[in-house]
Amino acid sequence: MSIPWQRRTDHVAWLVRQTSQQLAFGTAFAHPDGGAAWLGDDGRPDLSRPVHTWISARMAHVYSLGALAGVPGCDDLADVALAGLTGRLHDDAHGGWYASSEDDTKSAYAHAFVLLAASTASVAGRPGAPALLDDAAEVLATRFLTEAGLYAEQWDAAWTRLDPYRGVNANMHGVEATLAAYDATGDRTFLDRAHHITSRVHSWAAANDWRVPEHFDVDWTPMPEYHRDQPDHPFQPYGATVGHGLEWSRLTLAVRAALGRDAPGWMLETAVMLFERAVADGWSVDDHDGFVYTTDWSGRPVVRERMHWVVCEAISAAAALHEATGNAVYDQWYRRWWNHAARHWIDPATGSWAHQLAPDLSPSDSVWTGRPDLYHSLHAVVLPRLPLAPGAAVALREGIVRDEMAVTTPS
Repeated sequence: MSIPWQRRTDHVAWLVRQTSQQLAFGTAFAHPDGGAAWLGDDGRPDLSRPVHTWISARMAHVYSLGALAGVPGCDDLADVALAGLTGRLHDDAHGGWYASSEDDTKSAYAHAFVLLAASTASVAGRPGAPALLDDAAEVLATRFLTEAGLYAEQWDAAWTRLDPYRGVNANMHGVEATLAAYDATGDRTFLDRAHHITSRVHSWAAANDWRVPEHFDVDWTPMPEYHRDQPDHPFQPYGATVGHGLEWSRLTLAVRAALGRDAPGWMLETAVMLFERAVADGWSVDDHDGFVYTTDWSGRPVVRERMHWVVCEAISAAAALHEATGNAVYDQWYRRWWNHAARHWIDPATGSWAHQLAPDLSPSDSVWTGRPDLYHSLHAVVLPRLPLAPGAAVALREGIVRDEMAVTTPS
């Protein structure tokens, strides 16, 4: 029997090296005015761009993971990113976080990443992180959480106008963040919230041939034609987003693992079906290798550009499904996608990932320029080493990693 890659000591060692390389690539992220700058292809900060809350929070999260993994220097870098969240990006007058240094709107998407960063940093023992966690949790609960138990999308700076648009993307990252907050605090409210949101998405996807509806009106009625005129929108594209199906597959398994015996029976099947639909619709469907970005509601490709985060989520989802089921087919996908990533996406000198490629896998930047942050690519090299629960931060802190399960590759 072939040894699964996740249990091979040589593959685990490769993941560890990739983790260190990526963290080294991003070390220049600090913006001179505070927060995390958008990184260019060479890892240098692009100071012509605003400082985004979601990027600063992501960098605080990944460098906190680096600190927990024992990578020297990551603790100080996590603190630099956290200082941006407690400093220039925080609205001291009205509370909450600006979308960026040049945008004073307040989005659930950005706030979810603040909660994720604060939760991971709290587990890592970073100064001020527990207070930041409490602040982010309160703002999400009091400003964004609707009667439906789902997060609204966006407010103005003074919390006087709530946009009627509702979206699944912010709620997906809300699930990830609340799971991390549950791990950091033990407060069951966070886990129950993640469970509720995942249940709603399960219902929508199951009724839609396992393609996740992304856009909704104020009453949470799906808007399937939303952004048809902007099909390649970086955060709210038209149609079904292939990578989100993969990400929801992984997150459903994480919620299931956290619930333990309380997990409903549908969760494993849902994770499998979301994965299978995303792969069938998105992987190598246009005579080229790689995942398309989006499809229409019958599964036909709409935006054929390749995004790095989709490959990263595919790798993480395959690893999670292999852990949950033991089915060798997921190890086969895991191997295939790592071979694809190593050939086309990863710079062998730095470990950094290109963020976008054209359908023929040549460089492209129609949606994403540069290499703004490390969030998805670092997850791809860290999560396959870890259990589904507890989450990454606690698992790293407690040393619950796959290295202990690995077997030596036969010579």
